Amino acid sequence: MSVLDRASVRRGQEPSAALRDTVTFAREIEQLGFRRFWVAEHHGVPGVAGAAPTVLAAAIGAATSTIRIGTGGVMLPNHRPLVVAEQFGTLASLYPGRVDMGLGRSVGFTGAVRRALAADRTDAERFGDDVRELLGYLDGTQRVPAVPAQGLDIPAFVLATGAGADVAAELGLALVIAPLGGADALADRVRAYRARFRPSTRWPDPHVVVSTAVAVAGTRAGARELLLPEAWSLVRSRIDGAFPPLAAPGDIPEPDDRERRYLDDALRGQIHGTADEVADALAALSEQVGADELLVTMSTHDRAAMLDSYTRLADLAA
Repeated sequence: MSVLDRASVRRGQEPSAALRDTVTFAREIEQLGFRRFWVAEHHGVPGVAGAAPTVLAAAIGAATSTIRIGTGGVMLPNHRPLVVAEQFGTLASLYPGRVDMGLGRSVGFTGAVRRALAADRTDAERFGDDVRELLGYLDGTQRVPAVPAQGLDIPAFVLATGAGADVAAELGLALVIAPLGGADALADRVRAYRARFRPSTRWPDPHVVVSTAVAVAGTRAGARELLLPEAWSLVRSRIDGAFPPLAAPGDIPEPDDRERRYLDDALRGQIHGTADEVADALAALSEQVGADELLVTMSTHDRAAMLDSYTRLADLAA
């Protein structure tokens, strides 16, 4: 079981403080015994400070000693494959045996962000070619030597919902996938990935990481409350076009009908409850999908309550 963190900003907090909190959180997660700590890439998002995942991963690597560090993920359409290879080569050189390379195909959330990144929606279509080029730099098959990445053994993961899963299967890479559309649809996509998987030197066998939001508390209502701040920010992003900093549950207004529909959508499929309830739900999801790992993500306004949820989750895993 591993953790994905977005370096969420709380209302009234500076993004710089959110980044420092994430580094501290990584140390706490390491002490709890989780396997990996990954950070994400978001651009132009007021409520997320995690814009430079490889830079943040370097800071986390320096602050920890045993936990694997990586990205969930670097959005390859925003970058040149050579630069990404060099960045991960640098990370793997500084923290040997601890670095994971998670790659995604998403582009900027808004047109303004995409223009600032010199990217557009169609750039996601070249994802497969970009991954092949990137792997070539690691393997030393490209004309330009990617120093210090060339020759390093860096586990590669593909974050996917649809087309990206085909890339992972074709290139023999691990798959990171979320239960969008429900567990049945997820199980179908995983079966297709396993059936099409071509063994590689990186992953001789298919490897599936299921990523989902999980909140654990003393009561089911208390666990649901932990999920509300992030879900509410997602509601506002759908209405206003911007994901705001996380608000405390008590500061979230009573939603109108439209907001209620969006809120129900945001919370649908997220796992929450007491320790026993969450244990049963995670076991059922893992069995139905055939997950090799679980990648848990959950941010809330109260960081102490968030750490308590992850502590309860670590106890379950143990």
